[in-house]
Amino acid sequence: MIVPTPRYRCPLGRLQPEPMDVEAVKRRGWRERRLLVVCLDDDRLDWTERELIRRIGERLYGAWEARHG
Repeated sequence: MIVPTPRYRCPLGRLQPEPMDVEAVKRRGWRERRLLVVCLDDDRLDWTERELIRRIGERLYGAWEARHG
């Protein structure tokens, strides 16, 4: 009879966080705090919505600078 060798289970494995549903966090932030998190690359936005969000972001936080490493 062949008995499979038990696999080592690292005790730190149980400390791994559960994967987060980012869209659910954004949705909850909007509903509870009126906090909006938007990526300009989001396919759900059309050009006018992207442009409006870009202008608001630049007005509040300044122009976006591409950083090259």
